[in-house]
Amino acid sequence: MRNSTVSRLALASVVANGLIVLTGGVVRLTGSGLGCPTWPRCTEESFVSTPELAVHGVIEFGNRLLTFVLVAVAAATLIAVFRSARRDLRRWAVLAFLGIPAQGVVGGITVLTGLNPYTVAAHFLVSIGLVAITTTMWLRSREPGVGQLLVRRPFALLARGIAAATALVLIIGTLVTGSGPHSGDPDAGRTGWDPALVSQLHADVVFLLVGLTVALLVALHATDSPGRVRRAARDLLVVELAQGVVGYVQYFTDLPIVLVLVHMAGAVLITVYAARLLWSVRGPASELPVDDDTAVLRTAPRPGAVPRPS
Repeated sequence: MRNSTVSRLALASVVANGLIVLTGGVVRLTGSGLGCPTWPRCTEESFVSTPELAVHGVIEFGNRLLTFVLVAVAAATLIAVFRSARRDLRRWAVLAFLGIPAQGVVGGITVLTGLNPYTVAAHFLVSIGLVAITTTMWLRSREPGVGQLLVRRPFALLARGIAAATALVLIIGTLVTGSGPHSGDPDAGRTGWDPALVSQLHADVVFLLVGLTVALLVALHATDSPGRVRRAARDLLVVELAQGVVGYVQYFTDLPIVLVLVHMAGAVLITVYAARLLWSVRGPASELPVDDDTAVLRTAPRPGAVPRPS
């Protein structure tokens, strides 16, 4: 299997998982979370939406239907990876594939519990985790393998800290959602947390994330680190700032649906760019062709290293 095919399928997995997040947002923001009131059937008698369920049933069933597209893409990616020489991508492809049934189970529990805000949060976090996994798989598929560390180890650790802060921002963001007005259904429960307090906590962690990203970017420029790492940090910072602006505007305009959906799209982008930053700190491996079908991967030598005699 050609590496270009693997890369295209991996990119399709990123797009499909991102779309699942956004269509899930549409379900919640239109109050269609219980448009299909049972699971796995849409009703007790039908797997598909019925006229009685009206537009909410169509929206919720459409979101469920997209899952089958996601399964097809993930399965095709898994097969392509295992048929290729890219053993380093196999665990990512397996995780991306197994995440889909996990997502389906959490989604089913969410419906059966009447949109409990904590299961809604878990459903989102599984989806966003799959975005991170598939993004990493796609970025790695574009190079022959993972090579040496390109930056100083403290910078690599700081990049990991930024990834951890990003995860914390997303987790607290789900608590903000669970305490706000967009529950997915008029009868769905809320966390009971003070929305203003949780929103302030969310904003504080965002400031921490932005501060860490600025610190890394300054350090990378000060040490003349490789351009791919500097670009990854710069682009992540731009997305963070744009997401912060959207977050503040939506908060002070009483959470209009359109802006909330844009904010969810921003969460997907932040996940993608945080994964890109982690990927960027290591360079590609060198590829040694063996024959037309296979290749041996090795880590590229450090600049100036003296080759060992054979």
